Amino acid sequence: MSIYPAIKASLKPRIGLYSVGLRAYWEQFPGLKERLEEYGRFIEHQMAAWADVYYYGLVDTEGEGRKAGDWLNERQVDLVFCHAATYSTSSTVLPVHQICKAPVVFLNLQPTARLNYEQSTTGEWLAHCGACPVPEFANVFNRAGIPFRVVNGMLGLDYTPAISLTNEVTHERREAVRAWREIEEWVRSAGVPRTLQHSRFGFLGNTYSGMLDMYSDFTMISAQTGLHVEVLEMCDLDRMLREVTAQDVKRKLGELHDMFQISGDSPSDPIAKKPTEEQLEWSCRVAAAQEKLVRAYDLDALSYYYHGAPSGEYEKLQGGFIVGHSLLTARGIPCSGEGDLKTAVAMKISDILGVGGSFSEIVVVDYIDETILLGHDGPFHIAISEGKPVLRGMGLYHGKQGTGVSVEAKVKTGAITTLNVTQTGDGKLKLISSEGESTNGPIMKIGNTQTPVKFREHPDAYMSRWFAEAPTHHCAMSIGHNASQFQKVAELMKLKHVVL
Repeated sequence: MSIYPAIKASLKPRIGLYSVGLRAYWEQFPGLKERLEEYGRFIEHQMAAWADVYYYGLVDTEGEGRKAGDWLNERQVDLVFCHAATYSTSSTVLPVHQICKAPVVFLNLQPTARLNYEQSTTGEWLAHCGACPVPEFANVFNRAGIPFRVVNGMLGLDYTPAISLTNEVTHERREAVRAWREIEEWVRSAGVPRTLQHSRFGFLGNTYSGMLDMYSDFTMISAQTGLHVEVLEMCDLDRMLREVTAQDVKRKLGELHDMFQISGDSPSDPIAKKPTEEQLEWSCRVAAAQEKLVRAYDLDALSYYYHGAPSGEYEKLQGGFIVGHSLLTARGIPCSGEGDLKTAVAMKISDILGVGGSFSEIVVVDYIDETILLGHDGPFHIAISEGKPVLRGMGLYHGKQGTGVSVEAKVKTGAITTLNVTQTGDGKLKLISSEGESTNGPIMKIGNTQTPVKFREHPDAYMSRWFAEAPTHHCAMSIGHNASQFQKVAELMKLKHVVL
């Protein structure tokens, strides 16, 4: 998700699609085959808004099923939709998925809300009986040990085919809207593992000392997500800094003034001041170096932390991090602080799905409004900001060394979902998502991101449930209610997912 040109775009999912039927029907019922193929092309067209779609056509014998499996493998699809267009034997469908191991979703999408009972023929009925074979498919796939999912609902045409004996204009019916929302979630979710499998996550510096919940095994993360971790050094960034030109700094200053508003002194916090021209210039110089680093190492995300020796060059360098990492996050390169690689994954998942993903932790509870403030000292996902974020000069970074410029911002008022990527005692990644509402409640003027969030339960009850899941103490905040979407991502990535 980016309101500015992405440095690296997420990869489109590759979706396989085929329709099923029984070959004996085609001679018995003229026009039925062509009608079902038309339905298949409609589904292909709808899905093409979100993915590269490969439609095989009709699979109507077990031999055709084997051909379809090979064909789908050649196209390296991430997910396969089997459109149950009419009755088909399970022996037709099973070979497709014994050969092509991509996850499968069965589509039971009836073209009409009600048959024309008085005029219907057997051929007309067969064009609407897609639900008939699905229990058979479910039984056989269960016995074959092949996981499956089913979307039930209506096809959602905005016209009625000439051959039809009933009204097939169903695109505004809730059954069609609900089904297509679910299909879209499945399609978009397939883009997450594809993008992660082709991603390079930079790890710059180290993890904040003592934050044991964030320590991770790079091999474990690579094995379970497919991403590559590129270990970077501060001297790599310092080398980029030496290549920054005056024109680079000027360009970054332009981006800074476009994306942020510059604060005055905080009315409450003596360490939060109006940024000086020197602080802004330094932040932009570092930001230019950070972008050079991302491009030089072909990064898709970055996790970072470095405190440096007191008054050392690297302490000064890291003091300029937050602005540049917010600019990168705005351009599709999520950046997580304190060396929290797992939360970088959560931010990237959110960004791929186009719902943001801002670095957050618990700030404080407001027991009057019954909200929990979530935020951090940066970076921030500008694309989901309520208005322009504010830049404040910080006399010190709390709990860290150095001084610099920090981001004060709030996520848009409305529906939000937090996504936490944690690690269990047996070394497995686990997703935790929570849906809530960002409110227009007050925030502090201390140079930190803060969003008051009202969850469905009282803050104490919610926190009891959240803490019981043993989360990493950071999370990614996204806009919209996305738990259903994150559940599908977890399923495709074979990860456990808990919804609070």
